[in-house]
Formats: sequence, C-alpha cells, structure tokens
Amino acid sequence: MIQTVVKRDGRIVGFNEQKIMAAIRKAMLQTDKGEDEALAQKITDHITMRGKSQMTVEGIQDFVEKELMKSARKDVAQRYIAYRNQRSIARKAKTRDIFMEIVNIKNNDVTRENANMNADTPAGMMMKFSSETTKPFVDDYLLSQDVYEAVRQNYIHIHDKDYYPTKSLTCVQHPLDHILDDGFVAGHGSSRPAKRIETAAVLACISLETCQNEMHGGQAIPAFDFYLAPYVRTSYIEEVKNVERLMGLDLSHLYHAEMEDYTISELTDLEGDARWQQHAVNKTVNRVHQAMEAFIHNMNTIHSRGGNQVVFSSINYGTDTSAEGRCIIRELLKSTYEGVGNGETAIFPIQIWKKKRGVNYLPSDRNYDLYQLACKVTARRFFPNFLNLDATFNQNKNWKATDPKRYMWEVATMGCRTRVFENRFGETTSVGRGNLSFTTINIVKLAIECRSIANSEERINTFFKKLDHILEITAKQLDERYQFQKTAFVKQFPLLMTKLWINADKLNPDDTIEKVINQGTLGIGFIGLAECLKALTGKHHGESEEAQALGLKIVRYMCDRCAEYSERYQHNYSLLATPAEGLSGRFTRFDRKEFGEIEGVTDRDYYTNSNHVPVYYKCSATHKAQVEAPYHELTRGGHIFYVEMDGDATHNPKAIERIVDMMDAYNMGYGSMNHNRNRCMDCGYENAAKKLDVCPKCGSTHIDRLQRITGYLVGTTERWNKGKLAELNDRVTHTDEN
Repeated sequence: MIQTVVKRDGRIVGFNEQKIMAAIRKAMLQTDKGEDEALAQKITDHITMRGKSQMTVEGIQDFVEKELMKSARKDVAQRYIAYRNQRSIARKAKTRDIFMEIVNIKNNDVTRENANMNADTPAGMMMKFSSETTKPFVDDYLLSQDVYEAVRQNYIHIHDKDYYPTKSLTCVQHPLDHILDDGFVAGHGSSRPAKRIETAAVLACISLETCQNEMHGGQAIPAFDFYLAPYVRTSYIEEVKNVERLMGLDLSHLYHAEMEDYTISELTDLEGDARWQQHAVNKTVNRVHQAMEAFIHNMNTIHSRGGNQVVFSSINYGTDTSAEGRCIIRELLKSTYEGVGNGETAIFPIQIWKKKRGVNYLPSDRNYDLYQLACKVTARRFFPNFLNLDATFNQNKNWKATDPKRYMWEVATMGCRTRVFENRFGETTSVGRGNLSFTTINIVKLAIECRSIANSEERINTFFKKLDHILEITAKQLDERYQFQKTAFVKQFPLLMTKLWINADKLNPDDTIEKVINQGTLGIGFIGLAECLKALTGKHHGESEEAQALGLKIVRYMCDRCAEYSERYQHNYSLLATPAEGLSGRFTRFDRKEFGEIEGVTDRDYYTNSNHVPVYYKCSATHKAQVEAPYHELTRGGHIFYVEMDGDATHNPKAIERIVDMMDAYNMGYGSMNHNRNRCMDCGYENAAKKLDVCPKCGSTHIDRLQRITGYLVGTTERWNKGKLAELNDRVTHTDEN
C-alpha cells in the first residue's frame, strides 16, 4: 500500500489518492465518452493497494498508464499519456527559454547577474549554462526541506548556489610571503621563489588568478606593501652590483645602507658613493614603477574561471613605513593615477588604503604624504577605498608599531564587502582566512507580511518572531553547507590548501579540509533595511529617528543571534551588510508579484543594499554618515559607507580627506566615494563632465559612465542588470550644503 511519495525535487510527502483520481478524470473529460467515475475509483484503489509503501511520482504515473491500457478505455490512456508528455515538455520549457536567452546573448537578469562576468563570450556562455542547470540540482538534492521552502518562497537567497556542489569556499586573504619566499606549484609547472620586484609582482598576479579558479568568491592580499617591500631592496642591490661590474668597483658596503626613501634625483652634483647609490635608487624606482604598472595591467587582462571573467581581486596597503614599503605604495598609486591602456581607469584590483593614526593619517605621521597622494588618486580613479584601522572594532591588542609583521594584526577586507577578523578558533587576524559561504535574508518580505497589523507593538513583535524563524533556518542552512564543504579533500584545492589557508600546510593531499575550515566565517546577510522600516513604520531610517532606533534594534538582534549561533554550532558566524547585485532586483520582483506595488517598498526595481540610506534620498554626507555609522560595528562580516560626490572630484582631493575624516569621527570601518566619470569605449578617453555624448578625442558616441555597482567598479553599464541600472539612475549626490 502506498504511504509516501518522492516528488521530482526529492521531497518526500504523504500519499494523496485524490491526485490520481483527479488526473484520470481530467483525461476522461478530454474524450468523447466522457467521465466514468466508477472506473476511475477502481483504478485508483487498485494502484493504492498494490503499490509499494514509497513510490516516485513517475512510478505512480507509469502504474496509472498500465491500468488504463488494461481497461476498456484505451482512449483515456492515450489522453493521459499525451497529458504527461505535455507536462514534461512544459517543465523543460523554462530551462529551454533560459538557454536560448544565453545562446542569443539577450540582455536580461540571467545573463547580467554578475556585471564582472562577460556572459556573451563562449566561456561566459558555458559558465551560465552550467550555473542555470546546477542550481536546480542543489534545490533537489542538497538542500533540506525547510531551507528549500525558504528559498522558494523568497525569504532567503543562497549566494553562489551554483558552486555549492563543488564544495568551494568564498574568498581568502593571501599570505603572499608564502608564495614569494617558497614558490608554489600551479598545474603542470612550478614557480621558484622571487628574487626581484618584477618577479614578485608577477607571482602576486599568478597567486590571485590561480586561487580564483579554486574558489567562488574574490581574492585579496592583506598587506601588499609589506609583502613586496623586500624585493625593492633586492632589486636595489642588483642595481648596485650592475654598477660594480660596469665600473670595476667594490660597493658591497652600499648593499644594506640605511635608506630614508626611494626617490628619483638628478646625479649632476653627486660624487662617489652618493652618486652610485642614487643611480641605483633611480633605476630601482623605475623598475618598481614598471612592476606596479604590469601588476595593475595584468589584473585587468588576465582571465579566470574558463576565460570569461577577470580576477575579482583586492589589495590592502598603506601601513608599511619602511623606505621599501613606501616605494611600493608610491609607485602603485602613481601607476593607478596614470591609468591603464589608453589611460582608462583600472577596474581591478580593488585598492584599499589602511588608514591608521600614528602611521599615515596625521600630518606628523611617516606616511601622511602617501595618504594625501592616495586621496588625490581616489579623486580621479575611485580607488583606493579607505579602511579605518582606528575604528574600535578594527583594533587588535597585539598590534605594535615596532613589529615588522604588524600587518598580521591589521584587519583587511575583500573589496566588495567581506571582512574577516574575529576568530573563535585562533588568532584575531585576516591573514590566511576568508569567508566560507553566506546567505542573505529578505527582511523586507517579513515586514510586508506584518504590515496589515494595526497595533504598532504587535506588528513589531510579530516581525521579530518571523525574523527569528528565518534566522534559525539560515544558520542551519549555513551549517549544512559547512558540513558538506568540510568533506572536500586538500588535493581539490592545490594552491589554497597548501600555501594560503591558515594551518593548511599541516595537511596531506588526501586529507579532508575539515581540520582547518572552521578558521573561516559563515555570513548571514540582509538586504533592504530601508524598505523594511518603511513597511513597518511608514518611514526609513534616513528620515525618522524612530525608524533609525528600530533599524538598529533589528540589526543588533541579528548580530546577537549570530553570536548565539557561533556558540551553538561552533563556527565563526558573522552578520554581513550584503552587497546585493542581481539579488537587489530579484527579491523585489518576486515580492511585488506577491504583494503588489507598495509605495516606498516595492515600487522600485530594487531593494536598497543592506543598511544604507536609500540612494534616492537627498541628504548631506554628514547626515548619511550619522545614520549609517552605528551599523558598522554590528555588521562585522562586512560593510561599506559611500558618498556620492557632486561634480569633478579630480582636482579636489581635500573633499576625499573630509570624507575619511568623517569615517574617523563616526567610528566607521570601511568607505568609498563615487563621482562622475565618463569613458569612451573606443579610445579610452575619460573626463568628469556632467554629460558626455561625443568623445572629443575620437568622435565616438560609444560613451559609458564608469560607476561602482556595489563595492567594485564596472567598465561598462551594458553588463548591469535591470535592478542595478534602476538604482544607478536614482542615485543622488551627498553634500553638506543641504
């Protein structure tokens, strides 16, 4: 007797004989003879009693076909078989439609899910084919029932779900010294340790690119200046030795001479050792500059993941005060300012300036001049962004100015948002660690469901009950994915799990990664705080102190629950201010279909990213900072503050400094600036005009606005999805004159 049924998506449900009856009746009504209720009941009873205790949907349908063929109603059997075929074709039609959109390079939310990916290339198309067929497999076979329902009903979004079966992790902060000092094996060949700056810069690129193919997120270097600094000195020594060979001199006493800085100077008035030393310095600086140029160029041209996507890369720097470290920073900034190719702005790596009092922020600090240069570069090139090491939650008691490896105790971030620092299972550090996976909660839908409750207190209490339920499901889902990821073998990640991930050097190729994986973080993200508050209170946190108080209560609650889950599951859970791209429109689209258009909530094509003040809300930069700042301490999985600047920022680096000062004053962790930048897609010409229709250099009308899509830049808005394009068009500037 049939008791349970295995559905096509893998779920097991109780058997319902009425579904068999209904299907047979539907087929009978399509025939000339019409319905025969007695026969339908007889066949249904026979199948129910003769079937196995658990059967699949397909097995039951096969049984129905056979019984109908045995009966006198062959006409019903034919209609039933035809109906089954039609349903099968209908189920496949959605996949076919998606595939044809990819084949025909249609510009839609499927092909434009990730603006950093060119889905129009053959490799990009293969990635999308794979992605769209893998996601249903995950739904059917890898998700538990309650998680599947939460995803299906638009309560949560599992990021990088298409990579779920690969057991890959999200991102990692590369301990680049392991690569530069020891070399590594990548594929067939091996790389020797670096000896000069050019090699070190190339190996940095290779490390980022190779690991990108082993992970589904981004790659970051936590201390680019510290790691490359030693190779400035070795290159300088090489240049001194060149002089020795050329002039027949012994200049070995200059090899390790004290160096205040590496700056180019004329040799005209110099003699003896001073002349030879300055000559070597000049040559070294030129080599460092070329190496930094090459690094930036490579990070914008080397492709990964089958050749369709440049490496999603980030570098953190700014706190190495040695002469060699300063040289790396200075030449990197100069190269960034100059641009790549025809002078266009480099999209990658995302550059992150680590701001620190006593190091580079105050006029008396050793690297203050480089901080000013960084602000100048940002004013023209959007990067670097600014990471505030002085924020209370970004400090580490182990940090000492005299420690040559103090970067180990400095927080670093991975471009778009990912912050990894606190650690229940080891040192508080970013180095050699990363995010394992993250899932975002649609807090807007939860609020909409409570919107009809008239009593304010009851409405808010009901919201928190719903939020608590979804948080439980999300934490459970992340643990389930973790349990799946940990079964991967070291040999599946030949670079990540030999040279990069913390403590991975203690593992053997056939070991699983279980012993080290818990050093990473599991992120619970959220989207649409503004729309959530609008649904609950009628106003968002930028326009109401009451809404702001509730917003902080909501986010603090999620943060506290992450701490509870860390204890319960024994993982590093953290709350993430999700940098939604494709998701910002997806959640909205489904909610509008279910609830209709709600003013201030579902009436736009996107939900506001995480805890940001809505992009369309006109306010001063100071007000925006005051509202968003308190959320940074709560969202330790990652966050960002940005200001949309008015006009041409190129010649106004002081405006950038004022925004960094604002971050310092309000205890914010990470921030960036947006400003107008037009780019000719044919010749690379750029300017900051309000509107540019024709390129003054080549006459092309193929002009694009260079903009951040979340925390990273995109060279063309042609790859933006509908939701993010709508958000871009709604953005307003933030000035302190409002």
